[in-house]
Amino acid sequence: MRIRRDLIDEIVAHSREARPRDEQGEECCGLIGGSGEEMTSVHRARNAAATWLRYEVHPSDQIRIMDRIEEDGEELVGIYHSHTKSPAFPSQTDVNLAANWPGVLWLICSLEDWDDPVVRGFWIRDEEIEEEDLDVV
Repeated sequence: MRIRRDLIDEIVAHSREARPRDEQGEECCGLIGGSGEEMTSVHRARNAAATWLRYEVHPSDQIRIMDRIEEDGEELVGIYHSHTKSPAFPSQTDVNLAANWPGVLWLICSLEDWDDPVVRGFWIRDEEIEEEDLDVV
């Protein structure tokens, strides 16, 4: 899946804002628009769960962002969130949530090492996890 460097940078910035250095903070989350094999927009959402343990895309943000993606002629191609203290790999909670969002790529930004964030992409289908190489341009 192809994604521009500035979109990765935006996901990392959002992750760091939600969990400032040396603070517990909370997971961030957002939706990604695009088409086919290309991600072309990142849309921040509020974490309705407001915790560092999990995220929940705020319902009003979900509606607003989905409308915006459609207005821009894009499709929902991905969802991103951060892991504040663990690796960029789907947790069981992530796997469970994926059942509600079929067919999208999951990007996880790990701040396990705040100075060296890691962003990885995964397909989660029928509770199976498959990593997707991100083509960052």
